[in-house]
Amino acid sequence: MILTIYIIILAYFVLGAVGFFFINRKKDPLTARENRNKFITYFIIIHILFLGIVFNPVGFKILGMVIILVGLWEIINLFRQSGYAGKGFFGLFLLIFLIFCTGFFRFSNADQGLILFTFLLVSIFDAFSQIIGQLLGKQKISPSISPGKTTEGFIGGTLIAIASSLLLRGLIDARITEALLISTGIVIFAFIGDMGISLYKRKYRVKDFGNLLPGHGGFMDRFDSLIAGGAFIALLELLGA
Repeated sequence: MILTIYIIILAYFVLGAVGFFFINRKKDPLTARENRNKFITYFIIIHILFLGIVFNPVGFKILGMVIILVGLWEIINLFRQSGYAGKGFFGLFLLIFLIFCTGFFRFSNADQGLILFTFLLVSIFDAFSQIIGQLLGKQKISPSISPGKTTEGFIGGTLIAIASSLLLRGLIDARITEALLISTGIVIFAFIGDMGISLYKRKYRVKDFGNLLPGHGGFMDRFDSLIAGGAFIALLELLGA
């Protein structure tokens, strides 16, 4: 099963590479190079997390803590760099972030198949939302919060992620309807997490948190959706669903 999953991952990366090829044909050399760096970094990140989930459950728990702590540092550091502006907004955002992180930490202790299912769906949604958005996107979802996100990208990424849940549902031993409902919730929470971090950056008038991950504009820009998607699964387990 794991080998089949890995082949599926590689197939998606091939599709992504084709997408970036067509995207870069219309970009200037600097932007094209940044896109290539982003693709390579994403490839490495996916493999680190995939291996951590598959071969050592404790490894993913450690990675989960690293994601939480580095993300928390980026959020607090941006607040500090702003001169501690917007204390009320920061306090509320930090509280919500910590609630999501608590759910994500609980998620890191879930069944291996459920963790892998969630991780893959979030990754597929993230990647293909960006690719389809850059290829076909015209209608901005919320230019004031996240100028790069388009309705076309969101719909395309959502459809591919939900359809992928049918290929991956063996990981959670779910019926088709269950897989579709769970994947829909994961996608919705992943989108909320992404938009929430974008709102935070816009509040403090920055485009990126930093250059920790080449081409990704910060650690949280890469893992915000995974934290939120994991929190959704934790919520389902808490509710006994």
